[in-house]
Amino acid sequence: MLIRSCLRLAACCLLFSFPMSAEPQTAGKARRKKADADPLAEARRTTAILLVTSLADEARDFRDPTLRARVQARAADALWETDKDRSRVLFRRAWEAAASADEENERRIEEDRRAQVARRGSSVIKSPPNLRREVLRLASKRDRALGEEFLAKLDEAKNEATALAGDAATSSSDASSKRRNPTQAPPAVAQRLGLARQLLDDGDTERAIQFADPALVDVYVPALNFLDTLRPKNAEAADQRFAVLLARAADDPASDANTVSLLSSYVFTPNLYIMFDAGGGANTSQWGRATPASTEIPPQLRAAFLRVAASVLLRPLPPPDQDRTTSGRAGTYMVIARLLPLFERHAPDNATALRAQLGALAHDTPEENRAQRDTALRRGLVPEDETRDRVQKHIEQLDRAKTSAERDAIYLRAALAALAEDDSRAQEFADKIEDTELRRQARAYIDFQAVRAFIEKKKTDEALTLARRGELTHVQRAWALTEVARLLAKREPARAVELLEQATAETRRISAGTPERVHAAAAVATQFLVADRGRVWEALGEVVKAANAAEDFTGEDGSFTTTLQAKNFGMWVSTHSAESLDLAGIFGALAKDDFDRAVEVAKSFTGESPRAVSTLAVVRTALESKDEGKRMKDE
Repeated sequence: MLIRSCLRLAACCLLFSFPMSAEPQTAGKARRKKADADPLAEARRTTAILLVTSLADEARDFRDPTLRARVQARAADALWETDKDRSRVLFRRAWEAAASADEENERRIEEDRRAQVARRGSSVIKSPPNLRREVLRLASKRDRALGEEFLAKLDEAKNEATALAGDAATSSSDASSKRRNPTQAPPAVAQRLGLARQLLDDGDTERAIQFADPALVDVYVPALNFLDTLRPKNAEAADQRFAVLLARAADDPASDANTVSLLSSYVFTPNLYIMFDAGGGANTSQWGRATPASTEIPPQLRAAFLRVAASVLLRPLPPPDQDRTTSGRAGTYMVIARLLPLFERHAPDNATALRAQLGALAHDTPEENRAQRDTALRRGLVPEDETRDRVQKHIEQLDRAKTSAERDAIYLRAALAALAEDDSRAQEFADKIEDTELRRQARAYIDFQAVRAFIEKKKTDEALTLARRGELTHVQRAWALTEVARLLAKREPARAVELLEQATAETRRISAGTPERVHAAAAVATQFLVADRGRVWEALGEVVKAANAAEDFTGEDGSFTTTLQAKNFGMWVSTHSAESLDLAGIFGALAKDDFDRAVEVAKSFTGESPRAVSTLAVVRTALESKDEGKRMKDE
């Protein structure tokens, strides 16, 4: 009823927008502008504004707190170019709803965790969405001041804001006494850098830099990762900010070997961060895909890093009982040993002094750590040995296994190693596990990871074979078939349609009334867009029918979580998002073909969430096309 009323009102608005009498003579440019206007596009835009405005008002009474926050935030984002003041009101309402929803989600998750631990001694919890971060991300893209307002509300204490601002009044004695953990930035800093990284991922580089700058004052993993991610997009800006970090580190009495190790990542091992504890043990974190040592770093910046690194590493070390550094004497030894080959190559004048420092620290470092020549000391700096057979390393342990449980553990580790190495023996090793339940879990975990890998590499034959024969759930199998169909759609359209029909049959094997069945149906309909567009609307009807029978279906957040839990061996959990399982993509695409029909289908969902998700996807096509045109004219 709401959408139909909006359509009638839009038609009336369009009718009265046309002149009823002869217009006075105007400039030729104005006449051309009016002639160029598309009346149907304007009608769709008017309808879209009415729809999204009404939806935002309706969202205040939605039962689901997560949905209340998301719909109001997305409505604010969609309306921004049309009505900025109303959008700001909606963003603030969304923030309040998000804060309430985050608290409720955290409470519910903690209850679930405790219940699982009570039942089986461990828990596997799917993390809820961080709704305040979602609102913050959308608001910050539109209005920096509003983003700063929301960001300030996330600060947990005034002293975190002081740390974030990089209070220059902090005394040297205070700085020396504080033992900063470079892996964990203060919450306020982490929130700001997290938002900046999201904006960077969204392509809004300029705004990302604006938000990140106040937090780029100390050496933390998130700060280095932001700069590593920024550099391919704007090398000059990233290098300038890295130079500032270098200068601050040189002047900071609290800088230690781990400070140097983190700074080295920007120059030599982007996205790979290695630190050492006071016992010489390595702590490694990799954010995204590790990249080879950069050859594009300006020589003067590399030289500046090596100068700062040498000055920090050659500082006199306090006695062990007074050492307040994060690395300790053994960790300092490990950092020097790791970076010494780089000094010998690029700054030989400092290498002699560093070798002497290394010798002085040797007796404080356990022998087993000093022998790690092929592990932490070389990782990222030296190409890994491609001939090393990591799978065989596990298989060679079979001769020493005394029980079936020990053999199962070896085969499991070999199977997982083979999976990581893209080794076809992964399933073979999993099948040799004697424990029935462990073997089933291993095959299910490995088969889905393998079919995903085949799809990503466009190996359609291998993916199809595993999709049909592998230990997959019905929804995994249906999704895999649709993905193979997508890959084949252009060169083998008939075969692609056949696979989608098989996926449809697999979908019908999923229990009715479950979100899994709707997600599978959505994947089928989505791939009909490329395989046989004439059948999309029919397939979409099946999605609506399935969704209206599934109370818990939201229309988004479609993903696969595969878990492998082996008693006494550990737990492996993998989560994979798949856009084709959701409604936004297909409704956005179909709205470009037939806006009114897409609106009507969106209206036919009985659930608040799928109706809101599909409606927002439809209206965006009308609003964003005009906004894009405006941006192009402004440019």
